[in-house]
Amino acid sequence: MDADQTTSKEAEASIDLLVIVLDTNPSQHIVRQNPQNLTQILEAVIAFGNAHLMQKAQNKLAVLSCSHHATNFLYPQPRRPVELRQVDGQYEAFSLVEKTVKQQLGSILMNAPRLSSPCESLLAGSMSMALCYISRLQRNVPPGVKMHSRILVLTGSNECASQYMTYMNVFFTAQKLDIVIDTCALDKTLSLLQQGCDITSGQFLKVTQLDGLLQYLLWVFLPAPQMRNKLVLPPPPKVDYRASCFCHRELIDIGYVCSVCLSVFCKYSPICTTCHTIFKSPGPLPVKGKKKKKTDKQM
Repeated sequence: MDADQTTSKEAEASIDLLVIVLDTNPSQHIVRQNPQNLTQILEAVIAFGNAHLMQKAQNKLAVLSCSHHATNFLYPQPRRPVELRQVDGQYEAFSLVEKTVKQQLGSILMNAPRLSSPCESLLAGSMSMALCYISRLQRNVPPGVKMHSRILVLTGSNECASQYMTYMNVFFTAQKLDIVIDTCALDKTLSLLQQGCDITSGQFLKVTQLDGLLQYLLWVFLPAPQMRNKLVLPPPPKVDYRASCFCHRELIDIGYVCSVCLSVFCKYSPICTTCHTIFKSPGPLPVKGKKKKKTDKQM
């Protein structure tokens, strides 16, 4: 009983940091199909973030906006505090999250450059910024206090193999720092983010109905990673661990790997285009001569 009480006290004193990376790229299929879907996603994210803050007073929240041209912090904004008016029946911290996120995202969308053609989202760079933010807060944690951090990615963009190396660096860095990466796919199944969730012991979920997004978030992603093994959650999908070739940015089953920089290519090249290492061209395999069988006359 004493051990259980000690564990519960440590859990209450610990800090749970949630960093949400929200894909706001207008090139997403769900946004081009209906621009109102972005408003619906934003409302679900705000409610989910406030639910995380409501679980414990020590919990912290950060929201990042990822687009085709930049990554911006929606919350918190320490340099430019938002003018907050008291709303009857609403907790001030929840109102601050809602007002700050909506104002910042509205300003970002108004000043964003116009798109002439669909562009990919800078998800890997946004996740790198989230890792840097977590690392900075980790250094400021008081002695004796533990901080559990995790990243939640919400995106409806397609697979982007051109950011393969950045993705891998983010995944293995998060694994080393004991940071869990969760992914909520709003449109298509993303194999690279599936790999990141599997590497960091996170949860991957593809939402089938956008109307139930908030229910999915509260059911699957609100519980802390330490509690998920005690809950009935969707089974993890089969992870596609195929690598992306550096020459065509496509997923391949079999390829050539540079022994110096570990770059992957779908076809053999005598010079590595990444580190410019020169390799010897493989020669033909030696043909072994057949042994002659001894006949009865030779015997």
